[in-house]
Amino acid sequence: MSDAAELRDDTMRVAELPEDQREHIRSMFQASPLSALLDLRLVEMSPRHAVVSMPNGAQAFNSSGRLHGGAIATLIDQAAGTAAANAGGLDTTTHSLVTVDLHVRYLARAKGDRVYARAEVLKVGGRLITVECKVTDDAGGLVATSDFGMMIVPRHGQAGGGS
Repeated sequence: MSDAAELRDDTMRVAELPEDQREHIRSMFQASPLSALLDLRLVEMSPRHAVVSMPNGAQAFNSSGRLHGGAIATLIDQAAGTAAANAGGLDTTTHSLVTVDLHVRYLARAKGDRVYARAEVLKVGGRLITVECKVTDDAGGLVATSDFGMMIVPRHGQAGGGS
């Protein structure tokens, strides 16, 4: 990740946490089998952003030996969802977030060992959260950009949750 990225006072860097807290965050973050397969890791977050990393490795490659577009989209979805949940003050006992719109522009081949998705919340509405995300590689090269929307929905069985 680029050293030029500005850190706000309320930014939490996972690497700076005690080992037990880092492991707890990692286990929660990788609870999804797909996240575990791609080895997605939360790097940092604040009330308005999240940074998630993924190895630029074989588990995420396509048949030509390059980072698969679907793996990049999954990385974006995880980073944007993390930022949206944090910014929206989501109560996970009564509501969840669902992706309603994801547009990715693939711009360049990733170089180096890892790629990083930095998701910035643009707007939190009553039901929709809009996020912008940029994926960079170890050299700071721009790999992809994305516009992303998530909807806050009641959990099944909650008032207004539908069938």
